[in-house]
Amino acid sequence: MKITPGKLSGMKAVSNDRGVIAAAAMDQRGSLKKALAKERGADVSDKDLEEFKSLVTEVLTPHASAILLDPEWGLPASKRRAKNAGLLMAYEKTGYDAQTPGRLPDLLDEWSVRRLKAAGADSIKILLYYAPDDPKSINEHKHAWVERIGDECRANDIPFFLELIGYEEGADEKGSGYAAKKPDIVIRSMKEFAQDRYGVDVLKVEVPVNMKYVEGTRAFGGTKAYTKKDAADAFKRAADAAGKPFIYLSAGVSNAEFTETLELASDANVPFSGVLCGRATWKDGIPVYGKQGASAFRQWLENEGVKNIDNVNARLQTARPWYSFYGVKSADELAR
Repeated sequence: MKITPGKLSGMKAVSNDRGVIAAAAMDQRGSLKKALAKERGADVSDKDLEEFKSLVTEVLTPHASAILLDPEWGLPASKRRAKNAGLLMAYEKTGYDAQTPGRLPDLLDEWSVRRLKAAGADSIKILLYYAPDDPKSINEHKHAWVERIGDECRANDIPFFLELIGYEEGADEKGSGYAAKKPDIVIRSMKEFAQDRYGVDVLKVEVPVNMKYVEGTRAFGGTKAYTKKDAADAFKRAADAAGKPFIYLSAGVSNAEFTETLELASDANVPFSGVLCGRATWKDGIPVYGKQGASAFRQWLENEGVKNIDNVNARLQTARPWYSFYGVKSADELAR
């Protein structure tokens, strides 16, 4: 197995010296704007969003291998990242049209992979809502969409990170009924997009269980959907389905819950290659910024934010280098 120079360079840029992706995520847009406006009790400006993202980037990237930003409000922040931190850029529009079935994806109108790379991106990230049992017409639309992006990343020789978020139309995705189905949804989605036709270099995935329904965990909420053994088995089956390097996303859970999740993955000896973790590190600072402003938020980040990202990093000791998937001992062995 060999990798093209641009893909190899991009992967090395977003990984640490162990080949593990210990990345922070700050590409939230619509949800962040609503959350800040709620805390402030007033509208939030473009300048506010740029400032929030810049503060997170400046304070947390010394502790991260990379930062994920969006080109809409994240470009000023990208200039303030630590020298050691690579840059992933989001290419999709935020959210989806709730009036149209299937949570169909769309790309940013004025951006392309070529333009994102020219703006400094080391890797490209796309978020896709995916339900394996959706009607064929919806999923074929999504399959073709991802294929096109994969080809665009190949043409521009840059790594392609695909973020998969599962769902079931009409279901309560935080409820116990969906929790029971989540392992199957995550595993089938990973298996689909691991195919070479999509050109994905790294799968950014949800953990295959909802920790609040795993009996015996600190996060357990009282209703059981799985035992700890069931959860460990789900982690292993998802890893087997990956077929390529994969990393975990934090999905908006608390820092305590996400770090316990990583402990469970480690105990199951799952060969994940790191994380792209956003809200589990900085979301508790939203009220601080909204009510007290930038200086107070910076202070919160320097204390609680750094503590949160260090908690995550401490759980990456068992993460495997992304290049170990290819059976080599160093990234440079993959060079063409």
